[in-house]
Amino acid sequence: MGADRPKQLLEIGGRSLLQLSVALCDAHPSVTELVVVLPASLLDAAGELVGPTRRGCRVVAGGARRQDSVRHGVGAVSAGADVVLIHDAARPFASAALIDRVIAGAVSTGAAIPALASRDTVKRRDLDSGWVRESVPRAEVWLAQTPQAFRRDVLTAIVPLGAGEREATDESMLAEWAGLPVAIVEGDERNVKITTPDDLARARDSAMVAPRVGTGYDLHRLVEGRPLVLAGVVVPFERGPLGHSDGDVLCHALTDALLGAAGAGDIGRHFPNTDPAWKNAPGLDLLARAVAIVRTAGYAPASADVSIILERPKLSPLVDSMRERVAQVLGVAVSAVSIKGKTNEGVDAVGRGEAIAAHAVAVLTHGGPL
Repeated sequence: MGADRPKQLLEIGGRSLLQLSVALCDAHPSVTELVVVLPASLLDAAGELVGPTRRGCRVVAGGARRQDSVRHGVGAVSAGADVVLIHDAARPFASAALIDRVIAGAVSTGAAIPALASRDTVKRRDLDSGWVRESVPRAEVWLAQTPQAFRRDVLTAIVPLGAGEREATDESMLAEWAGLPVAIVEGDERNVKITTPDDLARARDSAMVAPRVGTGYDLHRLVEGRPLVLAGVVVPFERGPLGHSDGDVLCHALTDALLGAAGAGDIGRHFPNTDPAWKNAPGLDLLARAVAIVRTAGYAPASADVSIILERPKLSPLVDSMRERVAQVLGVAVSAVSIKGKTNEGVDAVGRGEAIAAHAVAVLTHGGPL
């Protein structure tokens, strides 16, 4: 890259490739924990380099080779993980749908990689003369991507093979060495690996595409016997919102804003109140699912602004906690999230203290190369 730092720390749209890659994994509903492998020299700055995460995140030192770093990272994964994804920090545009496919492939087969079929005629070159030695049947050639997914038992069996002298350029090679099957699932053309200055320039140009803006609104009656929850923070109060889910108006309004900005419908379409699956569903969980939906549509959250209208209690002591939680789910800096508490000056049901409402605006940027 010819840069003054590792390419994974170069920025697109104000966030590093590493932060973007961590955020897309952190936002996926099926991901429960994160392990980031960094050069040992960068461990002291890990919090700043990785950025905020919603899931628990461990940071470990890497090794001399990719397979060594993977071995260190896998050693830090909790014992309860059933499937482990291994992803290149230099691929910041993987979609939620792609992650779904590799997880399903690993559950079924034990190991799965996303790949794209070659569109070009493939030639094998003689290393000594530099001349074409033969043509390779194009149908046999697939271009591998990440994340690559493995059942825990498979990964435990193959990772030790990377301790030898043979060089593995990706994790599926370890499974090949062990004679284990590796499924190929459909890759994504947007899931590019930033390798050259031209790759970075194209990605930055995509980030400059006009942003998408969406608005959201939610209102719930306040009743006794229900907790008042906003962005997962329980607000001390004798009443809470009546609703099918947890009635988190902040998250519901912002979910609608995100979906609207991506042209992906509204909260009722994706999480209808007639579906028992969403009974008492936490608002932060619905928000995380909305983030996954907009990422699949090719966008990424950039900022959010939410106004909560409530006569009492005062929300100002809890606003910072709410901002932090929303920022973690969106995969943005806390400074990109604004949350404001307002009253309705005694006007209508909200002003009489009978209801709570929220208005939200979300800004999305393009989530990958055009």
